[in-house]
Amino acid sequence: MSTNTATKPANDKLKSFTPYVETKGEEYMGKPMRAHFTKILQDWKQELMVGVDKTVDHMKDEAANFPDPADRASQEEEFSLELRARDRERKLIKKIDKTLQLIEDEEYGWCESCGVEIGIRRLEARPTADLCVDCKTLAEIKEKQVGK
Repeated sequence: MSTNTATKPANDKLKSFTPYVETKGEEYMGKPMRAHFTKILQDWKQELMVGVDKTVDHMKDEAANFPDPADRASQEEEFSLELRARDRERKLIKKIDKTLQLIEDEEYGWCESCGVEIGIRRLEARPTADLCVDCKTLAEIKEKQVGK
């Protein structure tokens, strides 16, 4: 049985990530900073796309009509888990594309709720973030209250 690719560590491009170093007096989300985040997002998207291709190849190669119902059920469950992981990744790719468009439109890096800078370190940790830490915290609190 194969390992779920969603739990594997990131590829070498993302492992060798270098934090952005601001220069004194540098404008927030200026051209160099936008280029930094564009590279992060493109590398992440590329990694996800490779995972999609591997899943398709794996499912083609591993597809078999097992005579034993338990073996067949195990394979179907494995495929189901892989497909769910790929579906989450497909949604993430759409979010990455949306974020790349925000960078291109020079609207990236500001909180969609309050308009303040999200911050470089938060964006490096979660490049698709569209809320500052405070607004995200409030949104999570509200979500917990409504969820109960």
